[in-house]
Amino acid sequence: MLAAPTAWAFTSVLGEVPLAELPVEGRRTYDRILSGGPFPFEKDGVVFGNRERLLPGHKRGYYLEYTVRTPGVSHRGGRRIVCGGRQPRLPDACYYTADHYGSFRRIVE
Repeated sequence: MLAAPTAWAFTSVLGEVPLAELPVEGRRTYDRILSGGPFPFEKDGVVFGNRERLLPGHKRGYYLEYTVRTPGVSHRGGRRIVCGGRQPRLPDACYYTADHYGSFRRIVE
């Protein structure tokens, strides 16, 4: 039986993105997450199911998703930050996706 992948293994597969390299809208969303809001979209802070299984496996409810505004679109767009942990304002890890869950990179400060 194979051992479950570690968080490090997922990070090496997913890659990382420095917080400073996120689009300005992503940095604003990240700041809102850490401060507890307010959030501009009704669906911000809802459970992210990780159905794609691209993020490390955890029980349902561990991950929450937040919209990163996309300039020039009138809807939520495809950019998101997904954070995991028991305390939303103190996440264990946050991940950025620019392609609506097609890929993720772990945000590092």
